[in-house]
Order: sequence, then structure tokens, then C-alpha cells
Amino acid sequence: MQLIINTWGTYVHVKDDMFEVRVPQEDNPPRKQCIASQKITSILLSKGAAVSTDAIILAMKNNIDIVVLERDGFPVGRFWHSRLGSTTRIRKKQLEASMGKTGVEIVKHQVGTKLQNQVDFLKRLKKHREQKADEMEEEIIKMEALGKKLAGLQAEKTDEIADTIRGLEGTSGRIYFGLLSSLLAEKYRFNGRSFRPATDPFNAFLNYAYGILYSRVEKALIVAGIDPFVGILHRDDYNKKSMVFDFIEPYRIWADEVIFKLFSAKKVNDCHTSPITGGITLNDEGKALLVQHFFKFFDEEKIRYKNKNQSRGNILQLDAHALAQQILNA
Repeated sequence: MQLIINTWGTYVHVKDDMFEVRVPQEDNPPRKQCIASQKITSILLSKGAAVSTDAIILAMKNNIDIVVLERDGFPVGRFWHSRLGSTTRIRKKQLEASMGKTGVEIVKHQVGTKLQNQVDFLKRLKKHREQKADEMEEEIIKMEALGKKLAGLQAEKTDEIADTIRGLEGTSGRIYFGLLSSLLAEKYRFNGRSFRPATDPFNAFLNYAYGILYSRVEKALIVAGIDPFVGILHRDDYNKKSMVFDFIEPYRIWADEVIFKLFSAKKVNDCHTSPITGGITLNDEGKALLVQHFFKFFDEEKIRYKNKNQSRGNILQLDAHALAQQILNA
């Protein structure tokens, strides 16, 4: 399981070779819980939490990564053991692939799969919304046309078509999120994506879920031996994990689906968000609601994948290993 620490003032340390989590309680002694290291795969710490060096060492010894998150869920750093996920051969080949035809194939596949996943999700939603079916179908057809344009692009290097890909992806995204917004209760409709900070509850939930997903994608890439910083479509800016942003695209739909279901089922209300300068953010109650549903969807539910029932977390790792093999075979 993933251990999520959201409460301000929480302290994680080691007791009897286990992680002990101390959660402060107003007018009461701290609530304590001990968890065996064998039960934890990752520890996610929000701002305001603390972790002892003994806990860091125990995590490193047990191959548990510790991810530090901003309040909005965006990962800003991680503790990770010093051993590489594989030999450096993958990283050398990754650099070569990023500048040639293999890079073009990888980017087209990742972005193309993202667009198709969005279309498939909208088609599932359309089945239960007869009054909006015609309107949705018109927009879905536009998105499918954009996907075909993407699939037809030809180039020897990603740089030759990068702007075109971003344009197709951006246009499709505006249609997609516009439709999702139109299907929500009027109170929660939003005007496109807003990032840091979010300007509406839906984007606040979405940003936090994407932040958790970024950390899972980065770990999957590291385990597969892929360098998170050597990207293809996303520019290699200083300290930017470009490959994480490249690889995450097909899996964003998992966050979209969880959050849309939370809003559609009226599980979200005003007590789950709080105002901040320039926007709103999830508070502890909102984070708890999201984490509960997101990790059940991601780690517990099984879906059919390559003739086997797999959790989405396993699928992500399998796909990262498949990408590493594609890079090695290039």
C-alpha cells in the first residue's frame, strides 16, 4: 500500500523496526499507528509533515520511495535508493531514441493513446445521457479526426512535428474537458483546465490526482531503468522530468474517471476545498476522499489487460518495462 501523510504536524519515525506515524490531535495526545515496512510500497508526504532519518533509512533498505508533495499534490522530490533500476545501457539508448525515429513512434503512441482513451470515456458517458448524445457525438467525431491526423504524421525527428502534436493534443483537450464540464451539475462546471492554483473544485481534485500519478509514473520509469529526465516531446528544461510528462499521457484518464465519478455521484461538496491566494485547493477532507477512491481504483480494482486481470498499477509498470525494451531494441 501507499502511505499518504496529509495532516499538518504528522511525524513518521521508527519504532521496533516498524514505521510509527504520530498524528496530532487537538486537545488530545497524538494518535499513533505502527505499520510494518513489508506492507508499504511508497510514502507520500505533504508539506507540514516530518520524517526521521531512521525512517528514511528503513525505507531505503526496503525499496520504499518517499515522495515529498506540495499542498496541491505536485511532487517536488523523492528519497530513492542509490541503485539504478538497470544498467546504464537503457539510458544511453534512451538518449539516442529521443533524437530519432523511435522517439517519433513513442510520442505518437503515447499521445494517440491518450486521445483514444478520452474518446472511449466520452462514448461510455454518452450511453447514459440520451439528451446530450447528439451534441456529444459531434464533438467526439472532431476528436477522432484529430487522432487520425496525429496517426498520419510522418517525421524522422520529433522536433519536426512537435508543435503540430501539441496543437492537436491541445485542441482535443479543450473539446474533451468542455464536454466533461457540460455533464456536471451547474455548480461544478468549469472553464477549461486551470493548474497551480486551480480556480474551481474539479481542477483542484484533478491537479492533486495528477500529482499522485506523476509520482507513480516516475517510480515505474525508474524501476524499468528509464531516465525520468530525458524526454522526447517535452523539452529538457533544467530539473524537469520530461520523460515523466511524456509517459504519463495515456494514464491521465484514470484520474479523470475517478474524479468525474466523485462529482457525478455528488460525493464532493464545499467542505472538501479551501480558498487560497488566486484559487482553491483541496483540504485534508478533500485529499482523504480522493486518496480513498483513487487508490482503490488504481491498486485494487482489476481490469483485463493482455489476456490477464491486472491492477492499473501493475499495468503502468508493465508498460514502463515494455517501453524500456522498445528503446533497447531500437
